[in-house]
Amino acid sequence: EDRMDSAALEITDILREQHDIRFREEDDFEVLTQKEILSAAGQITGAVTIFLGIIAAISLLVGGIGIMNIMLVSVTERTREIGLRKAVGARQRDILVQFLIESMLLAVFGGIFGILLGAVGAKVAERLVDELTTVVGVDIVFLATAVSAAIGIFFGIYPAYRAARLNPIDALRYE
Repeated sequence: EDRMDSAALEITDILREQHDIRFREEDDFEVLTQKEILSAAGQITGAVTIFLGIIAAISLLVGGIGIMNIMLVSVTERTREIGLRKAVGARQRDILVQFLIESMLLAVFGGIFGILLGAVGAKVAERLVDELTTVVGVDIVFLATAVSAAIGIFFGIYPAYRAARLNPIDALRYE
């Protein structure tokens, strides 16, 4: 490290001399060490990672709201079915679990589709850029699938709760 810094100072002195820069004048060039370049690259990578994380979070939120809306429509369209199931003995818990499983499966299938799309996109990018190597690890696939399931469950709670709380008599009268 000290050798790099002293080499950078030596290069600066040589360039100042070649550029005819006097003692108190400002340099018209910049000498960067490998350490400084790596630090700058790390800052850029960190900023890009934060930006992509924000985009991912927004995408997951929008996807979750979409799942919740689909499940609310499903509850509305299946009101008579829910009433019939409750009339023949289904408990609130049974209805709740059914709708939570449905919303989780919807999210997991969407997540798997997204993983496949991402893997294909990574391979295409790899073919287009010679020095780029992409890896879609099994751990990332499992994590993405688990996050998808969690989002499905979280955003399915409200519709499932509404379905479970339906009065069977009112539900059977629903047109």
